[in-house]
This record gives sequence, C-alpha cells and structure tokens, in this order.
Amino acid sequence: MSKVYVFLADGFEEIEGLTVVDLLRRAGEEVETVSIMGRKMIEGSHKIKVEADALFEETDFTEGKMLVLPGGMPGTRHLGAYKPLTDMLCDWDTKGKQLAAICAAPSVFGDLGILNGKEAVCYPGFEERLTGATIGEGTVAVTNHVITSRGMGTAIDFAAALIARLQDEKKAEEIKASIIYRR
Repeated sequence: MSKVYVFLADGFEEIEGLTVVDLLRRAGEEVETVSIMGRKMIEGSHKIKVEADALFEETDFTEGKMLVLPGGMPGTRHLGAYKPLTDMLCDWDTKGKQLAAICAAPSVFGDLGILNGKEAVCYPGFEERLTGATIGEGTVAVTNHVITSRGMGTAIDFAAALIARLQDEKKAEEIKASIIYRR
C-alpha cells in the first residue's frame, strides 16, 4: 500500500497535522508522520509534544502517494527552509503527484512556484505568498494534484478532501458521518 506522509516541525499546528492523520487512518490509509527536525519528538505551536513515526533522512518516499504540510508558526517556516523537503515538493509537483497544505503552509507551495495557475486558499494574511495562484473563497481549494485549506477550523474539511482525492467522495462522507461532523 502507498503511504501518505505528514511532515512535522517544531511549531506545527497540532490540530491541522493530527486531524489529517486521524481521519486518513480511519479511512484505511497508511499515514506516516515525518520529522524534519533530526529527532522524533516534536513540540507543536501550543506546546503539545508529538512523537513522529520517522525521521526525514531515514525515510524512503518511493511508495508515497501524497505529501501533506500542516501549518502553524514557526512550523511552516521550518518546512519552507528545509531544502530536502522543498526539493521533493518540487519534484512531486513536476510529476503531478498529490500535494496538500493547510493554514500558512500553502505559502511554501507559493514560494516554490507550485501554485502557478491554480486556485488556492490559506490562512488570512498569507495570500501574497501564494505566488501565481487565484485566491479561492472556500474552505478548501482543489486544483489538479494540489489541495490547500485555510486553517485549524477547516481541518476536517481538509482531511475529507484528502480522503475524497485518495479514495472517493462516498468514503469522505462516511468518515465525516462516523465522527458526527455536521457542517
């Protein structure tokens, strides 16, 4: 089975990262959290400590089917400054492989030119960093192989969009119903 990789860095928004992991696993996806910090213990933006499943430098991404960036500060800055990750994001974009980011993290895609000609959304105030994108109005924007979302309050919608992309809309609706999500 192919894996979904969720990247963690000190200062990541815990709800954005862990909601994705939780809901994708409920949907039967194999999800691996990956630290870019050189250690597995990561401290989120609200001082919640989370142990990543793996270290970036020890992970083989060849079986990956989606890369996910949670937002939060300074987590997003760490993700955007980590060259091995940004190189991989650019490579995946060139190959049309699935990429997703929420909150401030779509700015990483914008800085890399990944959003050119695509609709994208982000946390308010980061729009100028979505270089080349058309700024969307919804909670989630899906264009081709790139999915973006606005922030912590949209984490369930974001995770559901990932499930719909990886499986189908019926499975996404099933997972939302199973957690009593009403919108």
